[in-house]
Amino acid sequence: MTTRTIFRSLLLGLAFCAWLDLSHAAPAPPEDGKLRIICFGAHPDDCEIQAGGTAAMWAAQGHHVKFVSVTNGDIGHWREAGGPLAKRRLAEVLKCAAILGITSEVLDIHDGELEPTLENRRKITRLIREWKADLVISHRPNDYHPDHRYTAILVQDAAYMVTVPFFCPDVPELKKNPVFMYSPDRFQKPTPFQPAVAISIDSVIGKRLDALDVLVSQFYEGGANGSVENVPSEPAKQEERRRLVRLNFDRRYRDQASRFRAKLGEFYGLQAAEKVEHAEAFELCEYGRQPDKTELKRLFPFFAETGAP
Repeated sequence: MTTRTIFRSLLLGLAFCAWLDLSHAAPAPPEDGKLRIICFGAHPDDCEIQAGGTAAMWAAQGHHVKFVSVTNGDIGHWREAGGPLAKRRLAEVLKCAAILGITSEVLDIHDGELEPTLENRRKITRLIREWKADLVISHRPNDYHPDHRYTAILVQDAAYMVTVPFFCPDVPELKKNPVFMYSPDRFQKPTPFQPAVAISIDSVIGKRLDALDVLVSQFYEGGANGSVENVPSEPAKQEERRRLVRLNFDRRYRDQASRFRAKLGEFYGLQAAEKVEHAEAFELCEYGRQPDKTELKRLFPFFAETGAP
């Protein structure tokens, strides 16, 4: 066994021990008639990247949003790993959640080691049931990272099981199947992303970018593929690095507004859609409940008085 292998084993062991003190489940939201949305990402930054703007808008209307990271992110950095990194990334997503006004949870599964097992299917099913979700969002199953793909598979597998009484009978089954949706990517095979709904996030873009700013380990420092070059010592260069990271995310959501302009037009009307500068979008999964446009507008209650059909 090499020194590097021993070191990695020790770090991952520390991650597990530390996680015994870190993992915590948020209580289910009250029965108040508001929407309940749960979003699954593979790592502590994925939900925040893909759905943070829409989450902030839901939260501003009093709806209940939960982000779940299915792994703890304990190898997602070029310089550090194990328990210390897992703690750091949990702290980051909790800060992010506070800015967005949502709930966040991180599961005790090692980064890079997620598998679509029966045990993990049960974990995902229980989380959806406990939240009594109206809407569930995840990666698509042809995403680039194995943890992303297996998160998608686990959520898809739960899309039927959440209604089956004797699967995980310790948590009551859902009487009404949620709507399941995917967050966007650019992969074309076997099928490209096809949005069912697109949302202007212009009203919350500042808050949305502020929330990403606190995920320092992943964006400012570059995450698993970063390097010491991402962390300059001079204050002026540090500030410039922060500005560039924020600008890149602003460009990302501007690009999505352009990319999904036609779908924005379907929900906001053509004239209003042309004015949208930043957007998020979601694709409908064929599993789970199949909503019509009226129900999509109920689940995404941001289109009032737009003049769209």
